[in-house]
Amino acid sequence: MGSFFPYSKEEFEEISRRLQQPPVMPTPPNRDQTMTTSLDEILKERGNRYGKFSEHAHVTQEFKLLYDRMCSSYGTSDEARIEADQREAMDMIFHKIGRIVCGDPNYSDSWRDIAGYAKLVADRLDGVEQ
Repeated sequence: MGSFFPYSKEEFEEISRRLQQPPVMPTPPNRDQTMTTSLDEILKERGNRYGKFSEHAHVTQEFKLLYDRMCSSYGTSDEARIEADQREAMDMIFHKIGRIVCGDPNYSDSWRDIAGYAKLVADRLDGVEQ
């Protein structure tokens, strides 16, 4: 085919013939069934670790309401004082505290996550945004 082309004419024709054939795809497992099983397993694992979701949601929302009430009591507007990353970090910290209250208080990842969200805000405030 020429010195710049790395294949002989026969190799090129064989490659072209193979490319024209439809690919042979293995039959995938029933994805809906696999996803449902996996999701059910994940939810069971999380429930064992963090407690019932409905209880966790209740506790977490109570922390958020308490925060909002405290802002109102002191006459401070959350939106005026707190940046989005600070509010999100606080929401996530409340979420993690809810997991500790309703679930396994000895699961160290929950405590590390709280420290991590606080560090992200502190770093941004110190000019080291991550």
